[in-house]
Amino acid sequence: MQRTFKKGIFDRYDGWRVRNVDAVFNIIPYILRTRVDAQNFVTEDFETDHLKEFIAEHQKDIPGLSRMHVVLAALVRMFSQRPYLNRFVIWNKLFSRNTISIAIAVKRSLTDKGEETLIKPEFEPTDTLADVARKLQEEYELKVKSEEKNGSDKTSRFFGYFPDCVIRFFAFLMRWSDNLGFLPKSIERISPWHCSLFFTNVGSIGTPAIYHHLYEFGTCTIFVAMGRVKALNHVESDGSLSTKKIMSLKFVMDERVCDGHYYATGLRLLHQYILKPEKLLVPPEKVEIDDGVGKPVWIHPGDLLKNEGE
Repeated sequence: MQRTFKKGIFDRYDGWRVRNVDAVFNIIPYILRTRVDAQNFVTEDFETDHLKEFIAEHQKDIPGLSRMHVVLAALVRMFSQRPYLNRFVIWNKLFSRNTISIAIAVKRSLTDKGEETLIKPEFEPTDTLADVARKLQEEYELKVKSEEKNGSDKTSRFFGYFPDCVIRFFAFLMRWSDNLGFLPKSIERISPWHCSLFFTNVGSIGTPAIYHHLYEFGTCTIFVAMGRVKALNHVESDGSLSTKKIMSLKFVMDERVCDGHYYATGLRLLHQYILKPEKLLVPPEKVEIDDGVGKPVWIHPGDLLKNEGE
């Protein structure tokens, strides 16, 4: 959590109500009532030759380092610098999330019957590439490699024992309790649909990047799919032909949380971090806060910013 604001009567335990915004962002959630109504799609391509060299250079310092770690660290850093991207809309209201969490789909084994599970590590806005890789590995070993059922697996299996009518009733209760901000924290903690961003690495199974829909249940605002690396021919400025290895990321985003310019600047930052991953080896010089919420009253020890006047 980068900063804590004084909790108001209309705030949620997972986020603060955003009030200081242009009038249009107060109205849009009542017009575009669902995330499906408000989905935008964009593809970002990245050269990977420099990533291969960077990963080889830092493998000893960061064991198991991969392209996915770099991408996830770049996304965490993007949230720390562009906090509007960590907002969510629920029940026609705009909130600023008070954590950075990324839900990741993982198959326990690459077979037709290999069980799919989900992990949701939480990150600090000051996390470095090493921090992100370590937290991801710890979560993976705890909930996937151990082959034990995690919270979301156990909950899904538990509800699967009930008849359809009971499951529908439970789903109705969860949806409306979430709308009102009363969803039990025990469910929110294990729910993959309550996160800053949902990430899937379909390239690990040899698939190109896909556009994946957002979910109506939960608070996830952005879905990112990372595809396999592909070779593309490129015409250089002198007319010569070269072959470059390209990695694609496909984004599906809820347009109700901020305007297109803010999304564009966030993606440009992401480009910088992936093209120059050295920036991710150290914490950010500063962490931006969501100025749509109000005046911050407390600073997390890991936050590099200081309150004005201190």
